[in-house]
Amino acid sequence: MRASDAERERIAERLRDAVAEGRLDMEEFEERLDAAYKARTHGELVPLVSDLPLTGAAAAAPVVAAGSGRWADRIGGPGTSKGAFAFWGGFSRKGTWTVPRLFTSFTMMGGGELDLREARFEDREAVIRCFAIMGGVHIVVPPDLNVEVNGIGFMGGFGEEGDGESEPDPTAPRVRITGFALMGGVGVERKLRKAEKQRLKAERAAERERLEQGGESGRLKKGDGGDRKELG
Repeated sequence: MRASDAERERIAERLRDAVAEGRLDMEEFEERLDAAYKARTHGELVPLVSDLPLTGAAAAAPVVAAGSGRWADRIGGPGTSKGAFAFWGGFSRKGTWTVPRLFTSFTMMGGGELDLREARFEDREAVIRCFAIMGGVHIVVPPDLNVEVNGIGFMGGFGEEGDGESEPDPTAPRVRITGFALMGGVGVERKLRKAEKQRLKAERAAERERLEQGGESGRLKKGDGGDRKELG
């Protein structure tokens, strides 16, 4: 089977982990990394890491069926675009766009926004590479999306924050966000979808109303009891 860009990136990440742990020397690492990026099939990728243990996110990644879970209808179809570029300006990808297996963005003295909350995905694995020079990229993801952020910042940085109320869903796509920021930044924010925010708001309002009605009912009963006692 043909290998995807995302699969080549996963192998490259395992090789980086191995050299950092001292399992590979630099010569072996460079040879295997070069072979990984040139590989065209799964059969060429597997031998490159067959003698290395699974670590980090690779070891923890659950095995799930490709068509399982509530994300099933949002996986599949060609990517909307392969990348975005901004120079003294900006770009935006939001709504029901389709994230490809590999998406590359570049900003220089500009900014970009990638909103994945309503997005579809070409495959279960995606790599988003962000290069920001005196600029930035803001990436918004739903709380239940599996996201790994490991870019490099020089006089800048990569960060992740969120106000989500749920844990990542093992059936959701896995997105790896990487790249380089120079005097700029790439920020990843976990944020609920608009429809889910409205649903939670409605649920809280209904709960407050129920509690208020319960309190009012209790006060009325207490008042009725006092009146009866006085009449007796």
